[in-house]
Amino acid sequence: MTADPQVHVLPDADSLADAVADAFIKMATDAIDQRGRFIVSLSGGSTPKRLFRFLATKHKDSIDWSKVMFLFGDERDVPSDHEDSNFRMANETLLTPIGIDQPPIHRWQTELGDRDETARLYDKTIRSLKQPIDLTLLGLGDDCHTASLFPHTDALNESEQLAVANHVPQLGEWRYTMTFAAINASRNVMFLVTGSGKATAVNAVLNGKTDANARPAQAVKPRNGQLFWFIDTAAAAFWEAA
Repeated sequence: MTADPQVHVLPDADSLADAVADAFIKMATDAIDQRGRFIVSLSGGSTPKRLFRFLATKHKDSIDWSKVMFLFGDERDVPSDHEDSNFRMANETLLTPIGIDQPPIHRWQTELGDRDETARLYDKTIRSLKQPIDLTLLGLGDDCHTASLFPHTDALNESEQLAVANHVPQLGEWRYTMTFAAINASRNVMFLVTGSGKATAVNAVLNGKTDANARPAQAVKPRNGQLFWFIDTAAAAFWEAA
């Protein structure tokens, strides 16, 4: 049975990033001590960017980064050096600053020019781990999407593949994303949400009627893991604990 989410409300975006950094470090340390490596799936967006900068500066020496394996929960259909690339953002704010030689970084191979092959190879990468992802970081869109699992898109119904190319008609573009099959196999999943613009979505996902087709984030329910929400007071404006 899936446990209820643990919701943590922090005063602002900086204190949220600090709190998540502390949790990140503890999970990484425990995973490395117990299994020899820490597997983390990163997300894009402004809130993770703040977290990555905190980890790469004030917490740089708190983790043995050589034993951390990085994945990406989703990616835009752009080159890896494009300004909209989730990999580029993480590379500039975390991966390069921590200064590890040839770290185990698994990005989506968007340069292949074949969406199905890009998704197939990422599915293969996830399966090759032979163990659950230790921590999956997620954001939340104002339309209640998470990763690149947007409302009323085909990827929401994918139960076999762990990674797919997902057409998003409302954006008029393609995205790459891990599916719920991969996300819900994680040991820990964390939503990071800040800002008043997300307040309606936070309340809809946590307290609204369950409709994962319209509110995809509601389908994030780790089968054998823990689910955390870290939200700032602005994003929690309409949310009330049950």
